[in-house]
Order: sequence, then structure tokens, then C-alpha cells
Amino acid sequence: MDMELTQTFLRGKNPCAMGYRWFVRNNLGGGDYQAAMDTQVAAGRVDDARWLLENFGPTNTVLELEHLEADNLVYAGTLIVHGDVRVSGQLLVGRSLQVGGGIRAGTLEAGENIHSGGAIFCGELLQAGNAIKAAWSVEVQGALRAADLRTGWELRCGGDVTLQGQAHIGQEVDVQGALHCGKGLRAGGRIAVQGLLDAGHGIATQDSLDCGNHIQAGWGIKALGDIRAACSIRTGETLQADGEIAAGPGYGVFAGMNVQMEAWPDCAWVRALKKPLGLVSGHWDGAALAA
Repeated sequence: MDMELTQTFLRGKNPCAMGYRWFVRNNLGGGDYQAAMDTQVAAGRVDDARWLLENFGPTNTVLELEHLEADNLVYAGTLIVHGDVRVSGQLLVGRSLQVGGGIRAGTLEAGENIHSGGAIFCGELLQAGNAIKAAWSVEVQGALRAADLRTGWELRCGGDVTLQGQAHIGQEVDVQGALHCGKGLRAGGRIAVQGLLDAGHGIATQDSLDCGNHIQAGWGIKALGDIRAACSIRTGETLQADGEIAAGPGYGVFAGMNVQMEAWPDCAWVRALKKPLGLVSGHWDGAALAA
């Protein structure tokens, strides 16, 4: 059902004076909610359309397109695109965005899910209220925020990555900012994070793990290559690398921080090619090297 906007209803949301005057001058009162946003976007008033979406919320409408190419688009419901999406500016979706091909946008925000059958390329921001899934890679010049993230190929981000849930990355991870996962992080390739790397659960990679700050995981960390940090390495339980484990100069390696000391041999062992320098806590399992 379409939402009808009235001037009285709009005033109740305390809009800015300039935006309200433009709304009245263009006779948008009493019209359809989505039509009003379309008019604003067409006039270059994308921020006004964003304000409407943020204040009046999503709708249950569905727009289905073969392809999408636009300067900007604000849609309050679910947007389904069978082919590719090319939006040079802002693409804002109240509910979910489902795309059969690839997505390229300046800014992409969805209230619920973003699904792409190809790759996702974004400039300033990629954000979803729920999950982001891409069959290929995800590349963002700025920040990435979502509940969960799944990619078939690599993840590259020039800013911070903030996930309330978990990340499953098919290939390598390259994050220039910080990477926070409320749950776990898994990658099929190398994980490289310049800022703080923080996972509420565990971290696992089929390659090496490199961090320009602290590495911390509530559960364990496992890498088939080296684990290296410029600062400390901290795990709640186990710590394992097929290569070396190395914290930064003057920093320690801490395993078993969420486990009682008597349980360290079973729940907080540390395994690597050689005993890490500065191993402060956890059970060094040197016998695993001879096995």
C-alpha cells in the first residue's frame, strides 16, 4: 500500500525549512511517498529524498527492472534487477536489493539485504541492515557496514569494516582500516588488515594473517601460514599457525584469555613452527611439532 504524504504529516517530522518550502512549492503534499522521492531525486535533491526515507521508513512495494543505470536512486521498497546496476551517485533502498549481475555505485545502502550475482564495487560507503552477499568480489573505497558478509572472491576495503555477525570470504581479505566481526571471520586466502582486527568468535584463514595493529579473537585463531601483528596477539582459546606466530616488538602473545589456566593444555594450546617470542599465556604444545 502506498503511503500518502500531507503537509501536516510532514511538518510533524520537523523537516528543514528549505526542504519543506521546496516540497510545498512543487505540490508534493497529498501525493505518493515514492513519487515524491522520485521528484526530489530528479531535481537533484537526493538528501531530501534520503531524509524522507529515513523519517518515513521502508514500504512493501517491489520494483523489478532488467538493468539499472542512473545518477542517483532512492527506492523505499525492495529493488530487483535482473542484470547489472550502475549508479554513479547514491543508491538507497528501503528494504532489499537483489541483483543478478554486478553492482557499481558511489554509495550503496539497503535497510535489509544486498545480494549480487557478480561483484560489488562501491565508493564512499557500502551498508546493509542485514546481510551482504556477492558471488564474486566486494571492493569498497570507504567503509563497509552490515550484519553478515559473504563473498565468493576477495574482499577489499579502503576504510573500516564493521560486521555485527560473521564474514565468509572466498579468497583474500585486504582492509586498510579496522576490521570488526561480532562473530567469526573465515577466508580462503591471506588476511591483511592495517587497523585493529577484532573477532568475537574465531578467525581462520587458508593462508597467512597479517595485521598492522592488535589481533584479538574471543575464541581461537588458525592460519595455514604465518600469524603476524604489529602489536599484540590475543585469543580467548587456542592459537595455531603452520608457519610462525609473531607479535610486534615489545608486545606479547596471549592465548587462553577466556579459559581457566588448568584447562590450557586442552583448550588453549599454542602451535607453530617455533615457540613465539613473548608468549605470555596459553600452553605451548611443542610436542605437536614432532608429531
